Amino acid sequence: LPELPYPRDALAPHMSAETLDFHYGKHHKKYLDTANEIIPGTEYESMALEDIIMKSSGKLFNQVAQVWNHSFFWNCLTPNSGEPGKALADALIKNFGGIEDFKKKFSDVAAGTFGSGWAWLVKNSDGSLEIMSTANAGTPMTEGKTALLTCDVWEHAYYIDYRNARPTYLEHFWALVNWDFVEQNLG
Repeated sequence: LPELPYPRDALAPHMSAETLDFHYGKHHKKYLDTANEIIPGTEYESMALEDIIMKSSGKLFNQVAQVWNHSFFWNCLTPNSGEPGKALADALIKNFGGIEDFKKKFSDVAAGTFGSGWAWLVKNSDGSLEIMSTANAGTPMTEGKTALLTCDVWEHAYYIDYRNARPTYLEHFWALVNWDFVEQNLG
């Protein structure tokens, strides 16, 4: 299980240590443990995680994609959020009309994701940016897109802190976004 890039209590009050104990310490860990039970003795044993995601299906895909999605998600968060850098801000303005416009559109997609899944800011092969939603363990890499930012909208991501109020969770999400990480992913 990759180490979190911050202490478990560092995201409070927006995301509690208890949420991280369950979300990271139990859910994320269970995906990894299950993948590690399935992979030995298979063709996937010596493959990189991303290659397994691209070649697997069914139960194994669900486990490894969730390992990757969660590892990416933890890096999208920081206790020291700040603002987008110039290159990212310019890209958000060009593609969405402004930073606040982007946040609203992203939040709308995240809030509107039916059931369990993820909201993503991605870069397409032509360099344009897009906001998309994936269900369950879906990940943009399987569609040839580069993930820049994600928000986990499975209930386990927010239920301890916000119960069933996904929109309230999303309001707090913006106080935790690691804009430096997002800009690094932009390239």
